[in-house]
Amino acid sequence: MRVLGIDCGTEFTGFGVVELFPGLNLQCIAFGAIKLSPRDPLAVRLARVYERLGSVIEEHKPDQVAIEDIFYAVNVKSALKLGQVRGVAMLAAASVQLHVAEYAPLAIKSAVVGYGRAEKQQVQHMVAKLLNMPEPPQPADAADALAIAICHLHTSATLDRQMAAAR
Repeated sequence: MRVLGIDCGTEFTGFGVVELFPGLNLQCIAFGAIKLSPRDPLAVRLARVYERLGSVIEEHKPDQVAIEDIFYAVNVKSALKLGQVRGVAMLAAASVQLHVAEYAPLAIKSAVVGYGRAEKQQVQHMVAKLLNMPEPPQPADAADALAIAICHLHTSATLDRQMAAAR
């Protein structure tokens, strides 16, 4: 299974494509971040996210998409903008009939590091280890997106094993 992980942000939106091969071997296919200028109108930034994610989907042909769920934010205006970016990311996936799974930040960190309150550097380090990368992926938004994809692959593999055992 090939999964596109998306870490939405109003300045950087990270993406990472990870594939799970037989024997539970994970491989990083691609990663990066979409840089958004805070000087551009929000509509222009949202269009850039939609277009760039559409290109990533077209190029790497993921089977599913995973995205970080909404978390608590102190600043309401920032939370609304982040929600708009999430909506555009979900639209980019849904417009080509891809399933979108959502995961809480604690679940993502637990799946990758084993501890839900792990620091960003710990997540980056474990992503690099799990994907056999020589160094942690940069920027941090791309590492987070790879972590989201890994979380989805681990969760899907566990659910598949549970369903097979129940038969």
